Amino acid sequence: MFRRKSSHTNQADDSASRDAKVSELRVALGPLSGQSLKFCTDVCLRRYLEARNWNLDKAKKMLEETLKWRSNYKPEEIRWHEVAHESETGKVFKANFRDRLGRTVLVMRPGKQNTSSPEGNIRHLVYLMENAILNLPEGQEQMSWLIDFNGWSLNTNIPIRTARDIIYILQNHYPERLAIVVLYSPPRFFEAFWKVVKYFIDAKTFEKIKFVYPNNKDSVELMKTFFDTENLPSEFGGKATLNYDHEEFSRMMSQEDVKTAKFWGFDDDGYCKAKVTPGPVSVASSAS
Repeated sequence: MFRRKSSHTNQADDSASRDAKVSELRVALGPLSGQSLKFCTDVCLRRYLEARNWNLDKAKKMLEETLKWRSNYKPEEIRWHEVAHESETGKVFKANFRDRLGRTVLVMRPGKQNTSSPEGNIRHLVYLMENAILNLPEGQEQMSWLIDFNGWSLNTNIPIRTARDIIYILQNHYPERLAIVVLYSPPRFFEAFWKVVKYFIDAKTFEKIKFVYPNNKDSVELMKTFFDTENLPSEFGGKATLNYDHEEFSRMMSQEDVKTAKFWGFDDDGYCKAKVTPGPVSVASSAS
């Protein structure tokens, strides 16, 4: 009985300590306004602290670099018509199903690569990540990635440098946003690419990357843990059919753009309707 009480007390103390860290980080950041204020919810600050093992100084530096990047890159202002050409073959898209926890799923098919622009590929992925985050259910902060290697070859592969840049953006500006990355049945010659790319991946992200093979019992059980096989496409060992209709997806994403603009306080032309002034910040989930 005493051990159980002690355990609960320790958990409460730990939770209080982390809440205090969030408050300290907010104070350390100083006054925020506009998109930065909307971005920096308590949940957001907590993710940056988690990513830096609750080291206040490191989390502050990381978050400040993200705010600078978002101010310059403006990911919340990217619209579908700007990146639609990147998605014509369905190389990356938001799935019409979710994982077992209701989290958004992004499907990636590198064998469908259709462009050679590094910036275009990155901007397209950033757009889809922003949308995936905006569509997360309340209480969920992470998304799942499913990567299908069917048709993949060294000719369709993105350059190492582009892969490195994508990993950098994901790890430094979208910390704690991945639940799992499934590399489904990669061909043997993927090993050469992986041997180089893996050195750009930090330990926390590396743990979430899973190599999955259809005839491996552990792989099958892993997929069942994260996904309902009734909804999971056959390309990933499920029973559903994977269809990508670019025109239909475009219509859906155009509607999503309206929701994105509303969330960030933009009008239909992408201009901010009103300046966000400093004030109380909700602890609820946001697009951060």
